[in-house]
Amino acid sequence: MHLTAVPRGRVLLAAAAAAATAMLTTGPVAADPLPAGTSTSVDRQQQYAAAAAEYGVPESVLLAVSYLESRWDTHPGQPSTSGGYGPMHLTDAAQLASTPAGAHVDEGEDPRGDDSRPLTVDLGVRAESSGDSLPQASLQTLDAAAALTGVPEETLRTDAAANIRGGAALLASYQKDLGAPDGAGSDPAAWYGAVARYSGADTEDAAAAFADEVYDQLGQGASRTTDDGQRVTLAAAAVTPDESGLHRLGLRRAERPDGLECPVRLACEWVPAPYGEYTIPKTNIVDYGNHDIGNRPAQQKIEYIIIHDTEGYFGPSVRLVQDVTYLGWHYTLRSVDGYVAQHIKAKDVGWQAGNWYVNAKSIGIEHEGFAGHGTWYTEAMYRTSAKLVRHLALRFQIPLDRQHILGHDNVPGITAEKVADMHWDPGPYWDWSHYFDLMKAPFHSTGTPHTGLVTIDPDHATNQPAFYGCNQQPPGVPKPPPPAVPCPLRGSSSVILRTAPSPDAPLVNDRGLRPNGTPNTMYIKDHGARASAGQTYALADVQGDWTAIWYLGQKAWFYNPSSAPTAKWAQGSVVTPKPGKTSIPVYGRAYPEQAAYPSTIPYQGISPLQYTFPAGQRYALGGVLPGEYYRAVSFDGSAPDDRTVVRGENRYVQIQFGHRVMYANLDDVLVLPAAAGAPQ
Repeated sequence: MHLTAVPRGRVLLAAAAAAATAMLTTGPVAADPLPAGTSTSVDRQQQYAAAAAEYGVPESVLLAVSYLESRWDTHPGQPSTSGGYGPMHLTDAAQLASTPAGAHVDEGEDPRGDDSRPLTVDLGVRAESSGDSLPQASLQTLDAAAALTGVPEETLRTDAAANIRGGAALLASYQKDLGAPDGAGSDPAAWYGAVARYSGADTEDAAAAFADEVYDQLGQGASRTTDDGQRVTLAAAAVTPDESGLHRLGLRRAERPDGLECPVRLACEWVPAPYGEYTIPKTNIVDYGNHDIGNRPAQQKIEYIIIHDTEGYFGPSVRLVQDVTYLGWHYTLRSVDGYVAQHIKAKDVGWQAGNWYVNAKSIGIEHEGFAGHGTWYTEAMYRTSAKLVRHLALRFQIPLDRQHILGHDNVPGITAEKVADMHWDPGPYWDWSHYFDLMKAPFHSTGTPHTGLVTIDPDHATNQPAFYGCNQQPPGVPKPPPPAVPCPLRGSSSVILRTAPSPDAPLVNDRGLRPNGTPNTMYIKDHGARASAGQTYALADVQGDWTAIWYLGQKAWFYNPSSAPTAKWAQGSVVTPKPGKTSIPVYGRAYPEQAAYPSTIPYQGISPLQYTFPAGQRYALGGVLPGEYYRAVSFDGSAPDDRTVVRGENRYVQIQFGHRVMYANLDDVLVLPAAAGAPQ
């Protein structure tokens, strides 16, 4: 095992050097239920006002900081990936188990996804804690808040009013340490330094980015209903902050070398992934890693941005991407403050999605977090990620929609045998609707019940499917399923798909995950009977409060009452098999025909997946793509025709065929307006 050392202070988190670096075997443990006697009925707005008055913090500043931490949600008893609790995100990383970081790769998985150059990652590769640590303010604020308020730590974790008081006390103490004007009536502009410190960042640009977001939010205002049904409002107020306090925090200044591919205001640092040769242990075989050199977009268009979670903590995950024997992705984002580390330039190809066709045409972004371990993704990370994705999408002309901004769980397997091995992150709890709102590309209704398409978009806060198995994550599809330990009910982007318009009907079957034809399940990893926010499907039927879509060769029904719709009507194009074809194949990659390959490059066969696309069914069109294969099999480009793109006459349509996108040959289908032939 070869692990590249991380310079002390270079990679901020070691999210757990002082606390915990990772917890992949069991995941974070939720706190006990709300203790008896804690406040649940008091108006949340009043709780913010009372805490602000008690500790001498401008109410608007307290509200804006809390919004940037949690959007005022309570996540009762459930920590964020950073070990943060409650609306003020009071951190208690010491509660997280201290275990080695996982590799985020399952046994036998090929994250490169290229038959011509398979990659098997050593599952023994693990990143160990570096000994680095963030300041106490970043990952261990719960005990400080307890000392300042006299409230027990357990109450601060579970009681929203106490948690808000703890956050106010921390802000007041930071303001006092800076010697800045305080008091509830003080000018909000004077609190910039204290707000920056609250971020927990150890670089000046990361602290400033967080504070800038807080003051931007203060200027915009906000009003929403929290996850426990409380209406909270922040009145908009134009404030020009006094930034002088930032420089008195004594934080290091991150280097931003020329060519760093991040927006200017984003806290971003170059932490490169290695490109080098190495000898495979116990063999004489020389290999290379951990990504491939490319020339994008000049040579090949970047079509996709792939959203991942790390299934681990930031520091260990960044150390893994710095291992030449491991695999590489382009960016890693940290939970506590939204800090970004860039590892690979956009021109180069990361080994991140498990599908070489997608890898060669995508940028991979890892987010510190867990898809189903009971933690929640922070608002600071959502915001940073949205700004980064929007920046990249505009630069490379990638449409801001769910046909091009894909979760790892939307990437198809390259062959039928690989389907079940594909990943399912960022999981059903990732808030796609809010994410696209932040990217200024919200999911709008663009059609009517007669235009033939529906875009999935449940209310994330109130849509709470009853998943199970959040703390049990064996590799692959469970055989047999694990014990039915319920997950905590929490907001989700996923709607559940059934075989008939009834809550008692079995879930639909994904034969790639369950080849015996049995229904899929509510096990957290078992995504074969789910559609996710932003995904657009062809309408198949409507019966009362139930809507059916075409999904993996079958009708799939989801609850969609007009009083609380879980989807929006849309318009666009669909594809259907050409007349005379009883069914057509679908593929996991869009490679050229054999005649397109020169004699120096072996033909890369393309085989159908195990699904069928029958006549009479329709699937939403996501785009028309050329058949392409990027040849990259040697370290120095010395292999014949290496680092070239093979293009043929074949063209493909990308379709929303199931939870994952798939491809069909353009010659096999008709492309039609979705309204033509739509159910009436």
